[in-house]
Parts: sequence; C-alpha cells; structure tokens
Amino acid sequence: MKKHTDSFKNGLKASLALLALTLVSACSQDDDAPNTTSNTAPQTMPVKVQTVQTESVTLHRELPGRTAPFRVAQVRARVSGIIEKRLFEEGSEVAAGQLLFEIDPAPYQAQLDSAQANLARAKASYEASQSQAERFKKLVKTNAISQQNYDDARASALSLKAEIAAAQAAVDTAQINLDYTKVTAPINGRIGRAEVTEGAYVQQATATLLATIQQIDTLYVDLNESAEEILQLKTALESGQLDRNKEGQTEVQILLNDGSVLPQTGSLQFSDITVNTSTGTVMLRATVPNPDSNLLPGMFVRARITEGTDPNAILVPQSLVSRNNRGEPVVILVNDENIIEQRTITTSRTVGDAWLVSSGLQAGERLLINNRQKVRPGMSVQIVPTEATSAATPDNK
Repeated sequence: MKKHTDSFKNGLKASLALLALTLVSACSQDDDAPNTTSNTAPQTMPVKVQTVQTESVTLHRELPGRTAPFRVAQVRARVSGIIEKRLFEEGSEVAAGQLLFEIDPAPYQAQLDSAQANLARAKASYEASQSQAERFKKLVKTNAISQQNYDDARASALSLKAEIAAAQAAVDTAQINLDYTKVTAPINGRIGRAEVTEGAYVQQATATLLATIQQIDTLYVDLNESAEEILQLKTALESGQLDRNKEGQTEVQILLNDGSVLPQTGSLQFSDITVNTSTGTVMLRATVPNPDSNLLPGMFVRARITEGTDPNAILVPQSLVSRNNRGEPVVILVNDENIIEQRTITTSRTVGDAWLVSSGLQAGERLLINNRQKVRPGMSVQIVPTEATSAATPDNK
C-alpha cells in the first residue's frame, strides 16, 4: 500500500512541475511580444542627393568639313614655245614674282626688234610729212600752192601719225610676249610638281598648265549644317538665350584624326544663302591659321564651332537620366517633404558627359544620386550628407 502511495506522490509532483514550466513559458512569450514588434518596424531608406544649380556653359557643335587652300594659282603658258629652264624645286615655297620657267625668247625678241624698226620708220615718215605740211601751210596763204595740195599734205601727216601709234602698239605687244617667256609666280605659296620639263613645247592657245601654287599658311574649312539648326541658333542669339564672345565672332577649332585639337583657333567667315535641296544643309566657310602646315588641302576634319554661351544652363549627368515607356527622359527627385518623385524633362543636347536640360528642372531641386533602383515614387527617404554635391560618379546601385 505504501508503495502505491509513493508512486502517486511522485506523479503528482511531476505534473505540478510541468504545469509550472508551461506557465513560465507563456509569461515569457507575453513579455517578449512588444520587443518583437519594435524590432520589425520599417526603416526609412538613407539616400544622397545633388542640388540642381545653374551655370554658364559654352555650347559647341561639331561638324564634318574639308580643307581648301586660301588661294590657288594655276601657272599656265601665255606664249607658245620651248621650255628652256625650270628654276624651282617641286614642293618648295615660292614668292610672288619669283622666276619659275623660261621659254625660248628668240622668236619674241625678233618680233620686238621688227616692231621697233617699224616704229622708227613710221616716226621718220611722219616727221617728213609734218615738215611738208608746215611748209604748205605758209605757201597756201600766198596762193603759191592750191588748198588741195595743203590738205593732202596735212592728211598724209595725220595718217603717218596714226601709223606711229599702231607701230607703238606692236612694240608694246612684242615686249609683253617677250616678257611672258619668263614665267613668274603670281602669289606666295607652295608650288606642286612641274607639269612640263625642259624641252617641252607649250602653247598659248591651250594655255598649257605648267604648275600649281597653293597658299596654305591659312586654309578654308568648308562645313555643312542643317538649315533648321542654323535657324534655331539664330533665334537663340536674337532672344539673348546665347551670348557671343567679346569680338562678336564665331570661333572654330579643328579636331585632327587622332583626336587632338589644332593649336590655332579659326573663325567663321560666312554662311551661304542657299540651301542644298538634296541634303537640306547650308554651307559654312571658316578660315584657320596653318603656320606649321599641319593641315593640307583636301583633308577631312571635324570643326568644333562655338555657338555661344548659355549663362543659366542646367546640366544633369547622363547616368542620372533614364527613359520611361514612351522613351522620354526622366529623373528621380526628392521633394521638400523627402518624398520620391519621378519627373519627365526635356533635353536639348549633350555637353561632355551631361545632358543640357531645356525644361522640367529648376535650380534648387534635389536629384537622387544613389539607391535609384531601390526606390519608388511616393516613398519616404532620409537624406544623408555627402562629401560633394557633384554627381559625376553617382552610385546607381
């Protein structure tokens, strides 16, 4: 009997211990419930922003172009004959008036001598006729000769005077032709290869090409720009949206094939007044100094034209601009209440690695520069300080 009593007591103690343990566990869970709720509360996402600012930006446009010599002179034969000498080195610099070729002068010297002899004969005849006319003038007054004889003598003298003028003209022509046997450079520049050699026969009738001289210390650069863009540029300048430089000129920089920029800066000279009907473009012509002959005629280059300065430009790094479903450029902003907004903007062109914003943004607004893939419009965020307001290298993660 005692044995059964002890078993009952032991079982009762075990049941009481299990009940106490259950009660303690339940109380512990009740005490921990508020702490669990506090730990799972949502946290505000920390973000960094860039404040939109206006700045003065010089706007450029790059156009393809082709160089052309400032002056070109084709040296041609002006008289017929045999080339006796070539007096220049091909590819060298020549000066205006420098002797280049000599054509056989003998035939033209003979023509000059003949013309001079005819002139001398005409002068002698005129003097004799003039003297006779003077004598007849005195005799006609005393009726020693008839008026007809005097008139004939006077007409003969006038005729011989005209022959002197004709003979003088023949002398001048012969002298000019003789001078043309010495072919000189009409301009300063660099002369190309000789088209003829000594012993070649050149002709005046066909104006045989002897050589070509090009002045390349200054070059033309012929460019083409669309008529619509030229009109937009003109409107921006007239409205004061863009400013010219102090000299009121449009500067031009030449970009070489290796990407380098020619040290010398040129200027835009004129814009053609006719639009090419097949391309819709207008030709622009610029002049560029070329003292070191780094450029040669006929080269394809790119010209960077300074269009003007926008004193209140807004630039946004390209990495901060995305596209919506309609392909429109959008940016992510943090408003004054630290709420995320998405806004559509209008961009006109790129300036370096940034977009030039023409509408949609105002100075003082804040652009989101990090965690851009983790936020959604309407979300609250917490702005944290950043070392630099520039977003040249934003964190897009």
